[in-house]
Amino acid sequence: MTVPPTTRHLLLVDDDEALGPPLAAFFGRHGIEMQQAVRPSEALQVLRSPSARSSFDAVLLDVMLPEMDGFDLCRLLRRESAPLCTLPIVMLTARGDVMDRVVGLELGADDYLPKPFEPRELLARLQTVWRRTTPVAQAPAAPRRLPHLSYGRMVIDGPRREVRVDGRAVDLTGAEFELLILLAAAPTRVFSRDEILARLRGQAAEDIHSRAVDILVSRLRRKLTPLDLIRTLRNSGYVFIGVPS
Repeated sequence: MTVPPTTRHLLLVDDDEALGPPLAAFFGRHGIEMQQAVRPSEALQVLRSPSARSSFDAVLLDVMLPEMDGFDLCRLLRRESAPLCTLPIVMLTARGDVMDRVVGLELGADDYLPKPFEPRELLARLQTVWRRTTPVAQAPAAPRRLPHLSYGRMVIDGPRREVRVDGRAVDLTGAEFELLILLAAAPTRVFSRDEILARLRGQAAEDIHSRAVDILVSRLRRKLTPLDLIRTLRNSGYVFIGVPS
């Protein structure tokens, strides 16, 4: 079999040293070079190296790690300067419950795959992430314009990504802010859970249990207290009921 030329480079961050060699061999047959780091400090050293900052195309990140867990490492990477802050991250873990998935995605992971996994499925997910995050060459995308919205006691300053209730700044995660913008920009429109997942994450809704949306909405509601602006429609989804001011 002819091995395609290497076109992609991955960093696997997983303390299971037995996982690296067979996974690297599998990716190698598909023209993808993989390097393994068994500790978060090692991964950061590799990624922050001037010669490596632009050479990796994605990070495969386990959750259960020594020194710090994968969530903390994901958070650190998203706070790095470019290009590390936009490096695609796929989280791998034996802990497959919904809350872990929500946390990982809220922190900026691009996808989530519970262990044990099929290498072919991991490859397919990586290719989907790369398609979603690779700019279209034909024409530069216009910068996304977020609206400035006012609903009585709540003001959403889209350009500044700020939300205020009664003049008080509301500290939202990226996913919570995107959800609020999505709902508030189309008041009275009902969004299904699958549609919310697809719009926020750009991936098929079946990749994440729909319970993830319920948890995200619940957190957003708590942070917007005392306002009650998001209603649940049984068997339908969610709707924003604020009146523009």
